[in-house]
Amino acid sequence: MTGAATDIGVREADAEDAAAIARIYAESWRSTYAGILPDDVLVNLKMGEREIRRWQAILGPYRGNHFVHVAEAAEGGVIGFAGAGPARNAALSYNAEVYTIYVEDDFHGRGIGRQLFASTVARAQESRGPSVIVWCLSSNPARFFYERMGGVQVARRPGTMGGLAIEEIGYAWADASDVVVWGSA
Repeated sequence: MTGAATDIGVREADAEDAAAIARIYAESWRSTYAGILPDDVLVNLKMGEREIRRWQAILGPYRGNHFVHVAEAAEGGVIGFAGAGPARNAALSYNAEVYTIYVEDDFHGRGIGRQLFASTVARAQESRGPSVIVWCLSSNPARFFYERMGGVQVARRPGTMGGLAIEEIGYAWADASDVVVWGSA
């Protein structure tokens, strides 16, 4: 697909975006984590009714403090999304956390991730306060995106995914106004 980030609009997601978000989530996990997570975990990802209903609940009228933005191509259709809300680790003193950000593979390298991240962080900052954290698998090459956006490594945590031991890196901004939105992603 062709086009620049200027061909893309970013808006707050609604429940009608649930199927597209569920599809992008499953497809992005398969491409992003291939060779990082066990194949059976990736093969078993589904974009079925259960996942769509889960996203409808997140995006519905009772979403609480969870914010999701979508990127939409000018020719129509959701091509990426990012979600944020309250920070989930009380031991770290950050107001908000970006939970997820994914852009369809065909749209990588156009600045769409930067637009999504910046808009989602701005919305979370408006509601939650100035600081934000995001967690990323240490083995995920996309972690450098957060460094280009001005994030600083502030923590590491072990975990498991699909029975595999993993490590996550926490990137943070003390003031989310400092999120860098230029450069390539």
